[in-house]
Amino acid sequence: MSKIFLFLCSFSVEFRIFALMNKKKIIFILNPISGTHSKAEVPRLVDEIIDKDCFDYEIRQTEYAGHAAEIARDAVTQHADVVVAVGGDGTVNEVARSITHSNTALGIIPCGSGNGLARHLCIPLDVKKALMIINQCKIESFDYGIINGLPFFCTCGMGFDAFISLKFAEAGKRGPITYVENVLKEGLKYKPETYEVEDETGAKKYKAFLIACANASQYGNNAYIAPHATMKDGMMDVVILEPFTAFDAPQISIDLFNKTLEKNSKIKTFKSKHIHIHRATPGAIHYDGDPMMMSRNIDVHVEKEGIRIVTNPDAIEDTKQPNHLLNIFSDLFNNINNVREDIAYQGRRIQTINKVLLRKLTR
Repeated sequence: MSKIFLFLCSFSVEFRIFALMNKKKIIFILNPISGTHSKAEVPRLVDEIIDKDCFDYEIRQTEYAGHAAEIARDAVTQHADVVVAVGGDGTVNEVARSITHSNTALGIIPCGSGNGLARHLCIPLDVKKALMIINQCKIESFDYGIINGLPFFCTCGMGFDAFISLKFAEAGKRGPITYVENVLKEGLKYKPETYEVEDETGAKKYKAFLIACANASQYGNNAYIAPHATMKDGMMDVVILEPFTAFDAPQISIDLFNKTLEKNSKIKTFKSKHIHIHRATPGAIHYDGDPMMMSRNIDVHVEKEGIRIVTNPDAIEDTKQPNHLLNIFSDLFNNINNVREDIAYQGRRIQTINKVLLRKLTR
């Protein structure tokens, strides 16, 4: 009996030594000013939740624009196993594009206003639950896209969604209410453009409100521009929204959030590995929501399995839908909290404006 006990003790010690020698290196890149939520608690939660028997970790905070990309590139040269983007879609894109075609995997702690890639991959919006996903460290290879040399991981596009991304960036205030305000204010004034779209089957002309190329299913905030898009097929879903009237707008909005957009009569969709788009004049494009002015000619293509990402092992393969209802209700709760915070902010802003007006009127 004592020999068995000694053998088990010896095996346990050897296993622990092996585990310590084979720890994975994780670098957390925290953007303190991205998104809509405070990240002051993140370092404490990382220290509390990350399994120190399996991981050595380091937390780096960004200090200026582009710093996240620098840290991520350094992490690749240091052979880090995982780089975790703690922030919004802009931070995720900045980190992800710096580690493509490397052995370093992307982890995500979603703290933004849209969280498009995290939502598509069913990464929980709760920081504690997202850290537990990092602990499990299930890594898979996924596709990503490139528009005129700029990498994107969810969507890119031109037309109205690029125009709104530009307005959203100029607004200063983030969050779904600001986005909806811009859509309602500018939507009916926006004039569709004519585009020539060429893919493997030939070229066609479209008069379109917008053209989106989707590597993943949604823009963010559960707005599903391409409900059936997958990041594992080597293809992008091209979505063309044709001109519509004010009477069509409510149904398009419902379909966008109800995963039924492809059934709308104003929508044309097809899959492609590469497309070339020509438009009459230069204008805005967006890549993962970041706007940029671009020329008349646009090239978009897919890089198959070009990035490794830490995924949710409880999500069903391909569709990445949670296999239980708990995540759905958790996601809904987080959305409600985001909207509540924005409503409170707008209420305070209105009160301040009313006070200023009242002072002026009573002078």
